[in-house]
Formats: sequence, structure tokens, C-alpha cells
Amino acid sequence: MSLRKLLFLTFLFSLSLSSFAQGIEFFHGTWEEALVKSETEGKLIFVDAYTTWCGPCKKMSANVFPAAEVGEVFNANFINVKLDMEKEESVAFRKVHRVRAYPTLFWINGKNEAVHMSVGGKQVAQLVDVAEEAIAKQDDLPPLRPPVSST
Repeated sequence: MSLRKLLFLTFLFSLSLSSFAQGIEFFHGTWEEALVKSETEGKLIFVDAYTTWCGPCKKMSANVFPAAEVGEVFNANFINVKLDMEKEESVAFRKVHRVRAYPTLFWINGKNEAVHMSVGGKQVAQLVDVAEEAIAKQDDLPPLRPPVSST
């Protein structure tokens, strides 16, 4: 077998392995669509409320969200959404949920009620721990607070 064929096969093999070990798969739809999906599937929505200038947000996007162990927990249990808090895409979310620091991580039910929240950057193990806290709260506790009225 030639070296070129061997390198090509090695490359294909590495691609196939990387497809099995993936991080968080983020939902690509509107906030309203995510709420409907949450109600339909009975899953909480994980929201990464971030900005483009936030250092810890960038670190989590580059190093934590792609981790396989994070993807295993989040993809099985949540509808995962990233919302840039300075963009039009987050207006409907911001009308109900206040963000005072970045990143703020929310776990929200299909009724648009925050069930769990965490502020600040996380490492892989910390994020998995916080996610497990959210899973435990899903059916056991009322929301953190009622939605903010937009009057």
C-alpha cells in the first residue's frame, strides 16, 4: 500500500472518530421554536446567553462546549440554544429573562420559566455538574421567579 493511500485512510478514520466524540449540538431556530420543541419533547432549554466581546464566553465556546462529555449530557437532556444578547435574535428572550453578567447560563422550561441559572464561565466538569443540578430540578421545583412583565 502506498504512503498516500495510508495517509488518506488514516485521515478518513480520524474523521469518523471525531464524528462520534462531539460536543453540544445547538438548536438553529427562533426562541419561540425552541419553546415549542421543549414542550413537545419534554426537555428543558439550555441557553448560553453570551456576547461576542466576553472572554469567558469565548473560552467556553472554544474549550468546553465542544467536549464530548459535555455533549453527552446536554444533547441527551436539553434543547441547546446560544443567544447573543446584543443581537436581534435575543429580543424575545430578553423581554422575559434578565442578564446582568456574561456568560449567564439558563435552563428554561417550555413555558418560558427559568428553572435553573448559573453565572460565569465554567470548565467541563463544572458545567456538567450544573447541568445535573438543572436536570434534578426539572420536575421537583417551581420556576425561580415568574417572568418579567413587559409593561
